[in-house]
Amino acid sequence: MNLKTVQTPALLLDLDKFTRNCNWMKEKAERLHVALRPHLKTGKCIEFAKVQMTSPSGPATVSTLLEAEYFFNLGVIDLIYAVGISPGKFERAINLREAGCDLKVILDNKETAEQFSAYCEERKIPCPVLIEIDVDGHRSGVKPDSDDLIEIAKILQGKAYFAGVLTHAGDSYKCVGQAACLKAQENERDSLVHCANRLRKAGFDPKIISAGSTPTAVFAESWEGVTEVRCGVYCLFDLVMAGLKVCTIDQIALSLLVEV
Repeated sequence: MNLKTVQTPALLLDLDKFTRNCNWMKEKAERLHVALRPHLKTGKCIEFAKVQMTSPSGPATVSTLLEAEYFFNLGVIDLIYAVGISPGKFERAINLREAGCDLKVILDNKETAEQFSAYCEERKIPCPVLIEIDVDGHRSGVKPDSDDLIEIAKILQGKAYFAGVLTHAGDSYKCVGQAACLKAQENERDSLVHCANRLRKAGFDPKIISAGSTPTAVFAESWEGVTEVRCGVYCLFDLVMAGLKVCTIDQIALSLLVEV
């Protein structure tokens, strides 16, 4: 097979670039003393995941419960479902826990915390819960100084139990260049650490302090106070990341072959 005989349109993966990108992020996370929990939604297949992850069983991040089920069935145990849990997803999430998957879920309001706690008590199955933090007004989450942060943690003291805090610096996708992305990363880190300290002062133990986006992970100089970093686009990169000066065109590992 060569490029002249491949049926088009075809998606082409440069395996060398992909592997190089993955290894670079692993090495950087290790150097900055944080666990790498890559987002597997980028490739959505076990072959990609094995190159991204630091071990065959994880840790890793997913964006759907279908992804969680797929990867768990192939041996990936340590997963965060990084979308706010909703009542319609309770059963599938707890079924994964019951089957032996170390699935963590996230939420950002007292109502869902109460409902999920009641469901876990009914099923008699424990599940770790991360409180999502809004560090830049871009997506969902609790504001770092909100009273809800402590109130939600107080609710999560049964089978659904408090395990930490998590955020995604969505506004980093508006930042262009190293200085802007680094500023977003420092805000992301400092806001999370602030939340963790508030929780500790209130008597809680945030074991997981989870940050992550490709722009902030690429330019980070320190993750002090953070336990893990989640990012996904870095393994392939794309034209958006190149436009933000997060990568060069030559680092993009995926392309589309077409005939004109």
